[in-house]
Formats: sequence, C-alpha cells, structure tokens
Amino acid sequence: MREYDFETGEILLLDKPLHWTSFDVVKKVRNLLRVKKIGHAGTLDPLASGLLILCTGKYTKKIEEIQAQEKEYTGHFTIGKTTPSFDLETEVDQVCDYQQLTEQDIRAAAATFVGQINQVPPLFSAVKINGERAYTLARRGEEAEIKAKPIHIYAFEITKLELPLVHFRVVCSKGTYIRSLARDFGQQLGCGAHLSQLIRTRIGEYSLEQALTIADIQAIRKYQQEQHAGNS
Repeated sequence: MREYDFETGEILLLDKPLHWTSFDVVKKVRNLLRVKKIGHAGTLDPLASGLLILCTGKYTKKIEEIQAQEKEYTGHFTIGKTTPSFDLETEVDQVCDYQQLTEQDIRAAAATFVGQINQVPPLFSAVKINGERAYTLARRGEEAEIKAKPIHIYAFEITKLELPLVHFRVVCSKGTYIRSLARDFGQQLGCGAHLSQLIRTRIGEYSLEQALTIADIQAIRKYQQEQHAGNS
C-alpha cells in the first residue's frame, strides 16, 4: 500500500455509495483519516453513485480547477413518466403513452441536445434563490423561478433501449444537471421522462475505474495505525 500524506495534500477518488450525500462521504472520510482540511470537487445527488473527488490539505486549493473540468455520466431515463424532482426522489405525477416512439425518434431527440444549450436547473437542487437552497423551497411545496444558464453537451449517446428505459452516456460541462436533461429529453419526445439511474464515470482525467471505496479508506486508516504503532 502506498504512503499517503493527507495533511500536506492528496486527491482522493471515491466511488460514492448510493443514498449517501456528498457531505456524508466527506464526513466519513474526515473521521476515518483524522484529517482537518478536506472538501469535495463537485456534488453528486444521494440517488447517484460513482466518482466523487475529495481533496485534502493544501490540495483543497485544486477543488475549483477540478470542478471546472468536463464530466461523464452513464445511466438510464424512464420515458412515459415524470416526477416533480425529475428523478426517483419524488413519486410519479404524470404518465403518458410512449408506444408510438421508434428508436429513430429517440436517437433524433438525443441529438438535438448536443452542443451549447440553455438549461433550467431543477427546483430540487442546490441552486440558491434569494440566499436559500432551491431544494429547501421545493420540499416546503413552494414554487420559485430558476433562470436558464448556458451549458455544453459534448456527447449524448443512446447506448441501449429497454423501453421504457433509455440507457445513455453523456459528456458535459460543469453545471449540467442530468435530471434537467431527463426532463427536457422527455419533453422533446412528447411523453415525459425522469432520471432513474445515474453514475458519474469521469471528471476530466480522473475516472471511476481508479476510485477507492469506503472499505479501501478504512484499510488505509488501519495500515496507517499499524505503521504508527510499529514506529513508536
């Protein structure tokens, strides 16, 4: 096992478990490694899994630089059903028939999103509205207007069709909400859609294949303790 110097600075690639918040991961790793300065470079929703990058020590200065890099995601949308949160956090509120859609229709719809587009973030998101997180308003049942912002979709591939599931791979810029892409994709198809699975597979040069698990972090901590005990 290689030596880590978390106080001086490390970039840790973590495979975020499903249902954990990004803050849950930071808190767990901070407690396990007894490191004072630590932060993550790009939030992942609790219902998403995959690559979460943590920076410790002096490397926390690299967070903005890492966040600015392009992201890659895989997962699937469920067409014909919508939810208020655009994912599985909330119950289905509308059902629409999609039987008339062909594979060509679905692939053509995906192609319309490639390039620079304006996207409205979800109300169930961490976007701030008058100093308050949008998801706080949403969970209180309040409505709020969120302005569209420019993003870039570098690739939007349909990798497999198992209707109503549409499997995808998306490469996009910072600030892209895949849940909003699900909503907009469903509207383009005319039957609605929501995000039913999301995995972040890459941020810039960093890939999920290189990522550690929470169990790996626990093993690193145990190794450090044993090394410390052996040297004392």
